[in-house]
Amino acid sequence: MRIDYTRMAAKFINSLDAVAKQRILAGIMGLTEIHPRGNIKLLQGNYAEKTFRLRIGKYRLIFRYRYDNSGNRFLVIEDIGFRGNFYN
Repeated sequence: MRIDYTRMAAKFINSLDAVAKQRILAGIMGLTEIHPRGNIKLLQGNYAEKTFRLRIGKYRLIFRYRYDNSGNRFLVIEDIGFRGNFYN
């Protein structure tokens, strides 16, 4: 499955230490399975339709599944951050 990152999400991942980066990337790989793994919830409020969050310890990851022109599903990682200042 193809994974796209927004510029903000890629910048956050690149700023992490090796251990945290590995945990985040393992969580993202769990989202590419047929039955996604992890603490996933559908977001409500000022988010686009069918936007989810993944909890990975103190980190939160906002993502959506999209479809390309040929009907293949891909994952879009929209934002990653710390829980304390993420939902503001």
